[in-house]
Amino acid sequence: MARPPLTLSLQFADARHRAALPRHKVARWIRAALEAPGEITVRIVDADEGRALNRDYRGRDYATNVLTFDYAHAPVVAADLILCAPVVEAEARKEKKTLEQHYAHLLVHGTLHAQGFDHERDDEAAVMEARETEVMAALGHPDPYAPARRRR
Repeated sequence: MARPPLTLSLQFADARHRAALPRHKVARWIRAALEAPGEITVRIVDADEGRALNRDYRGRDYATNVLTFDYAHAPVVAADLILCAPVVEAEARKEKKTLEQHYAHLLVHGTLHAQGFDHERDDEAAVMEARETEVMAALGHPDPYAPARRRR
């Protein structure tokens, strides 16, 4: 099945994972989750920038793994996805995932947010997690929520 077209800007304010995030892989992961054409910027940041953005835009004074700034859902998905390299690295290590698996999951997660998916309520979370799991499987990656589901 043909995936929607994507215009991608890939920026590295924190270059520590540049080698782990080749443009073709990032584009593939995002396209797999897109349901419409997309214009998406992915910016990899350090902890200071991640914390400042999370504090200034979400009122939470800590660096988080991924922030999604969605500007339009249709006819073109327009968004900025901000990923904090040190947080992503620490989570991957803690969850015993490869860095690639975790980045792929967070880019899929952010792309779904950019299209209006959310996980604030349990019913929304179930729909979003199911879609993430489906996209990750199509990409050849394991269920990103499997360890959490086993704990439930």
